[in-house]
Amino acid sequence: MNPISAAALASLLSFALFAVVAAWYVVPWLAARERAQALIALLWVHAFRHVALQIFSAQQSGFAVSDEARNQIAAGDVIGMVLAVLAIAALRHGVRIAALLVWLLAAETLFDLVNATIAGVREQLFSTASGVTWLILTFYVPLLWVSLALIVWQLRSRRHEPITIKCPLQHA
Repeated sequence: MNPISAAALASLLSFALFAVVAAWYVVPWLAARERAQALIALLWVHAFRHVALQIFSAQQSGFAVSDEARNQIAAGDVIGMVLAVLAIAALRHGVRIAALLVWLLAAETLFDLVNATIAGVREQLFSTASGVTWLILTFYVPLLWVSLALIVWQLRSRRHEPITIKCPLQHA
């Protein structure tokens, strides 16, 4: 199996497994939580998107990504991370614009993932991905897609529920 086929298979398997975990465990767990708590749990997946900054060292170690694509990927993920952390804080503190921040994160993430996918296909990035880069592309990126779908689902299906946290430990 060549590297591109292996990466494509790994990505497909990650998507499938994340979808199963979401259907069997995450969706029922989210349904038992308040809207804000459910969103916060999903947003934490995006709070670590700064891991994409490793693309700078990966490029120096042979990952054949152009400077333009590298910069777009890194910027998109850091912006997504910042939006996720801001949205988590807004949800925890009951700030009025919390839902707007989550929608902004969802839109930015969709744009970023589509943009990075297009750049990856155009530059055939799977062919030179290895190590941490390979894991990010085949494991973390599918997780981002699945969590994005769950975030949008929570935002739409529970839009009439208040965004408040009734837990007494919310500021702990």
